[in-house]
Amino acid sequence: MTLLGCFTAAATIPQKYINENVRNQLFIASIIFGFIHLILEIRQFIYRIKKWFYNFWNIFDIIAYVLPIYTSIYWLKTIDKNNSYLIQLLSFSCLFLDIKFLLFFRAFEYFGVYFTIIISVGKKIFSFLLVLFIIIISFAHAFYILLSPKSDFSLEKHNTNDKDPNNPWNLAPSYSQIIDNDGNISSNPFMFQIPDKNTNMFIDIRTSLFAIYLFLIGDSSALSNWPYADNPSIVILIILFSLLIVVYLMNLLIGLLNNAIEEDNNRVSYLIQKAEILAEIELFYLLPHQRRWQTWFPEAIHYNADADKTRIEIKRLIKEGEWDTKEFTEMRENLFKVLSIEHNPIDNEVILEKLSELEKLEKSYHEKLEKFDKLEKLDKLDKLEKLLEEIHAK
Repeated sequence: MTLLGCFTAAATIPQKYINENVRNQLFIASIIFGFIHLILEIRQFIYRIKKWFYNFWNIFDIIAYVLPIYTSIYWLKTIDKNNSYLIQLLSFSCLFLDIKFLLFFRAFEYFGVYFTIIISVGKKIFSFLLVLFIIIISFAHAFYILLSPKSDFSLEKHNTNDKDPNNPWNLAPSYSQIIDNDGNISSNPFMFQIPDKNTNMFIDIRTSLFAIYLFLIGDSSALSNWPYADNPSIVILIILFSLLIVVYLMNLLIGLLNNAIEEDNNRVSYLIQKAEILAEIELFYLLPHQRRWQTWFPEAIHYNADADKTRIEIKRLIKEGEWDTKEFTEMRENLFKVLSIEHNPIDNEVILEKLSELEKLEKSYHEKLEKFDKLEKLDKLDKLEKLLEEIHAK
């Protein structure tokens, strides 16, 4: 939180409200606190390298610490404080730090359940998202080949002889003049809107991919510069993209998300996450003498349980046949006495049902053995008859 406060204040507060020396000191403090957190993260990495890579939050933590450190150093070293590169660094650093602050709420059950769902569901649908991404790249590639300009052009100079329909100058809006009272329009436009790199987003494969992403979320403006009546191939690709991805795969994704959320929406997943957070704090954030404090880490931990809830849970376990085990027999008997529960393992309905099922299985097994013995006897009789027939024939 201190790192977030120092860096956010230095990056956000306008110059008229903060002195430049104070801003520099805040950036220096951000570097110090950032390195402290980074050292703790490196300790986790050294402790278990493979497990560190499997945890998504560790990768996010590294970015959230390294980026503000680099940005703060770059701010202190550079003279031009208004260059676009520095502003972009400040923007993304604040974004990652804000999300990192939000991750501290994972330890609280009210918020932690949702973080657990987010990560577990993301892991389950990752392969599906990968397939979806490959299909989107395929469509972006197809549109790029179809709609990219086939001749050289310059956005600063108009070539009137270029008839390429994908040339941004031919796609930009043009304005013609009415030459007489009959409404006839001049064939030579007298005014052009100067095109830019977004006039034809399929000039580059990167902007082509972004144009398809925009089309996926409902923005088809990147494809509106071509008349659909004259370009049936564009229409075919749009229809295929709409049916395959927008209609089928996106609805399938929603169904998969619903199923995954129902599976992972439980308290057990949150408790596992909380245990991992506590273990991480004890291993890497506490000093050695703090780990030896008896008040924090007692040899025995006593729990208080509600008698009525305990009685209900024990009866449920007995009913489902999960109570009668060989572990902690004395403790179980004491619980029966304290909670006034009458239980006879011999009369347990679940056990009796299992015994009856075993008896049925044993009976069916013996019946099958008898049938098998009869079949063997019949086979032997058949062989004996054949042998007698051969003897008589000789």
